[in-house]
Amino acid sequence: MNLILLSPDDIENDRLARVRDPRRLAHLREVHGAHPGDSLTLGIEGGHLGRGALLALSDDEALFDVAALDQLPPPALPVHLVLALPRPRMLARSLEHVTALGVKHITLLNTRRVEKSYWQSPELGAEKIHRHLVLGLEQARDTRLPTVTLAKGFRPFVEDRLPELLAERRGLVAHPGMPNDCPRGLDEPALLLVGPEGGFIPWEVDQLLAAGCEGIHLGPRILRVETAVTALLARLF
Repeated sequence: MNLILLSPDDIENDRLARVRDPRRLAHLREVHGAHPGDSLTLGIEGGHLGRGALLALSDDEALFDVAALDQLPPPALPVHLVLALPRPRMLARSLEHVTALGVKHITLLNTRRVEKSYWQSPELGAEKIHRHLVLGLEQARDTRLPTVTLAKGFRPFVEDRLPELLAERRGLVAHPGMPNDCPRGLDEPALLLVGPEGGFIPWEVDQLLAAGCEGIHLGPRILRVETAVTALLARLF
């Protein structure tokens, strides 16, 4: 945890913050070895970050001075990530990784090779998703939560949602065997679509290309989804 991320509910009178969450309290004691008077990196969800003094620490709560938080969070990546829903354990890691990298718009998409059982996973609950996003923000010292949208139908997504997403973005479909290398150093907004383990089926690729997306690849190696997404974002931006 490189940042103590405070929720708006933690804030009192714009000057103080009370943390009662057991996870954050345990991290303060066991990892930071924090004591009253220490200066720590704090951030307010959706707002500023900076250094703040720990005024008091007990078994039940920590009290911080947040009056001097005046730094902006790091800039977001200009990308909307459309990710075929991974298996639950990979979903958790993927959400944390892409949040840490600065992705602010995520759509989880159903495709032919996505197991139906994945959509019933507890990892898709709002609280679980929020937890993984927070972990990503804490890692990267960021305060702005991504939005996560579920798209449970591939055809409705392509027909109803994709044209809107492509209106102001360059659409890129990452899939083995596509004709073009992944571009580097983009200076324009992008829509990045990544398939599941096993990839998109040919019909899905055809639909995405017909809608105006470009097919790109990362070379001859076949990577796990979480590795591929990280590599793609690093190359693109």
